[in-house]
Amino acid sequence: MLRLSPEGFNRFVQADKFNVHYGGSEANVAVSLANFGMDSAFVTKLPDNEIGQSAFNKLRQFGVDTSNIIKDGERLGIYYLEKGASQRPSKVIYDRFNSAISQSKIDDFDWDEIFENTEWFHFSGITPALSDNLAEICLIACKKAKELNIPISCDLNYRAKLWSQDKAQKVMSQIMPFVDICIANEEDIEKVFGIKAENTDVDKGKLDYDSYKVVANELLNKFNLSKIACTLRTSISASDNKWTALLYDGNEFYQAKEYNVHIVDRVGGGDSFVAGLIYGFLNNLSDEESLEFATAASCLKHSIEGDFNLSSIDEVKNLASGNASGRVQR
Repeated sequence: MLRLSPEGFNRFVQADKFNVHYGGSEANVAVSLANFGMDSAFVTKLPDNEIGQSAFNKLRQFGVDTSNIIKDGERLGIYYLEKGASQRPSKVIYDRFNSAISQSKIDDFDWDEIFENTEWFHFSGITPALSDNLAEICLIACKKAKELNIPISCDLNYRAKLWSQDKAQKVMSQIMPFVDICIANEEDIEKVFGIKAENTDVDKGKLDYDSYKVVANELLNKFNLSKIACTLRTSISASDNKWTALLYDGNEFYQAKEYNVHIVDRVGGGDSFVAGLIYGFLNNLSDEESLEFATAASCLKHSIEGDFNLSSIDEVKNLASGNASGRVQR
């Protein structure tokens, strides 16, 4: 997608220019993995015009394989982001109707060819929300990946501005039986599957971490998942959050260390967490090590402007090992 934002912390009504970034949930994961030295490929459809080419170029700039990107359709989806500060929340306005990817047809993608030599498949709940065809395409892709014994991860990423809770539950309930690892934030599981954490009020910044263990266990058993990871954000304000995560494998719960985050840009924080998990699992880190790496990676992403996490492996490992002082490195 194309992201347009007023400069700094200006409001939309103050803007006389917009900063340009490119991103999107799965694209952000692909860029993070490429940045960690992994071979990552992105599957989508982009319009065959200069804006589509600009998005294409941005992915290539960071080393993402673009060979499975189709150039067709009318336009690239846009979202406008007004960054919040202090007690004023961020705001997002979508302008993605008739985007190229939303107009995808089921026969656009040859999953046998796409999945050749593939070690992992990841998708976001945003994608099936864009059209009925994309919901069917995601289901077909997951069935094929499962047939080929390719691990599948899904970030629920519920977006109320894209579909209703009822529609999300209906569609995602069909897809989830094929998923191995589900990633969600403190709201997604409740919004999509109606499984609510007790003693929790995200709007008031009140999270009961133990209650999310119950939620994770219920969701894992509901769909026979291998693992479930929950990112947990305690919002003190739009500028300052506490950030941690849980991972449950059906036997053990792991909780990452908690970070106090002063936010530069929170968009892509969850995606950078997903990429960190995938990196850990594919590099044979333990579940606990993978969780700590992913949580540290997403913590660092909050300090970086734009959708992409451009932190290095060494920076992530350094933070995960406990060096959180932020002192100048000379």
